[in-house]
Amino acid sequence: MRLRTLPILLAFLLMGVADAMGPLSSAVKDKFGLTAVMATLMPFFVFIAFAIFSVPGGVLAARIGKKKVLLLGLGLNTVAVAVPALMDPTYPLLLACIFLLGVGTTFLQVAGNPIMRDVSEAGDYSRNLALAQGFKGIGSASAAFLPSVIGGVGLLAAMGWRGAFPVFTILMAVAFVLVAIMQIDETKADAPPGIGGSLALLGNPVFALAVLGIFVYVGAEVCMGTFLKPTLEGLGLSDQKAALLGPSLFFGVITIGRLVAGVIKVNPRVFFRISAFAGLVGTAMVMAGNQYLALAGVVVGGLGFANIWPMLFSITVEEKPECASELSGLMCMAISGGAIVPLLMGKLRDGGMTTMAFVVPAVCFAYLLLLSLKGAKSTAA
Repeated sequence: MRLRTLPILLAFLLMGVADAMGPLSSAVKDKFGLTAVMATLMPFFVFIAFAIFSVPGGVLAARIGKKKVLLLGLGLNTVAVAVPALMDPTYPLLLACIFLLGVGTTFLQVAGNPIMRDVSEAGDYSRNLALAQGFKGIGSASAAFLPSVIGGVGLLAAMGWRGAFPVFTILMAVAFVLVAIMQIDETKADAPPGIGGSLALLGNPVFALAVLGIFVYVGAEVCMGTFLKPTLEGLGLSDQKAALLGPSLFFGVITIGRLVAGVIKVNPRVFFRISAFAGLVGTAMVMAGNQYLALAGVVVGGLGFANIWPMLFSITVEEKPECASELSGLMCMAISGGAIVPLLMGKLRDGGMTTMAFVVPAVCFAYLLLLSLKGAKSTAA
């Protein structure tokens, strides 16, 4: 790995800040006296941005350059996290900042994956991209746990739930500067993809089912990140233990799973099937309502969740590699599942369901398992 990849790796690390909005919603819920559904508007506003800006972001990157879009994303994110770092916002203002964070993170996702190829030595792209996904997992785990531990750190302790935002602001600003001074020889498309051509791919059932798979996968992941902590608290764990053994452990296991998958050769279809089955088993274990089964389910589920995205993404792109850019935009657009699916789970929790509300991510993984088996039959045929 060359040193020039480090700013891009830092950008991947900071993509994980958006994942912290789910776990952070628990503290914000108490601060503003919100219902579970109202609290899930935090991850909702992050992920709805993916639905709106992913495909346009891909077109923009093709036209003005990936580095400029990456800088735009880092700039928007810096502003988004600086507002709650500098003032105590109202909940509507906080949601506006979170939406801006979602837009910035969308641009980071759309530009970050292909730009890693531009800064990698020949033959190192796959390895560096796997490492980058691992960095994103580290960012997700760290950002999820940081608000819980920051309460004991000097001046930041007095800021309560806002204590992590000054740290986020500094890191975003540093990443912006490091990326800005990079010299990148970008590869450019001969004919930049258009929005209409990208959306037309959904007319192919293979691509439509795969995009739906990404939609429900991301939705299930956000459900886990948002509701594991309050669920484990309800099963008897303290606030800090619930944060450490809930979302932080979950995202930590995802990171390990991604790093391991990045250094071994696997059949993507078989690995997709195994991952979907493990994710279904893990969510079912949490749903059982037993503390020890739930903790084991966090680990099993994390291993299952870890590589759904890269396996499903690679399988889908291989169907039509000449449309990789358009498919990438559609896949990022499907990240909006993180906005919709948790609302359903929040509604179930408001209705009195606690651990049984995990039926929502379980159903999502049941679909992914069926999708993986469908792929297996196609291969056999």
